[in-house]
Amino acid sequence: MAKTKSSGTTKLGRDSKPKYLGIKVFDGQPVKPGMVIVRQRGTKFLAGKNVKKGADDTLYALKEGKVKFTTTRKKRFDGSRRKVKVVNVE
Repeated sequence: MAKTKSSGTTKLGRDSKPKYLGIKVFDGQPVKPGMVIVRQRGTKFLAGKNVKKGADDTLYALKEGKVKFTTTRKKRFDGSRRKVKVVNVE
């Protein structure tokens, strides 16, 4: 007696669809209000001046201007510091 069904069933082929994450507009490029700058999971990039964070952590522009990426040090709750990337629209 066979334990599994014969041909027609497979345990493979259930690969998830790609999520298309990453930086959509790079440093120095112009943006309009509402344009997506970064699609991310979690807060790898933080929202800076004229940038807002959506419910799925997507960063988008609030005003027209050019994108500027900066690196700063942010203080954690335990007193230690970490380097963070901040996205601004100037």
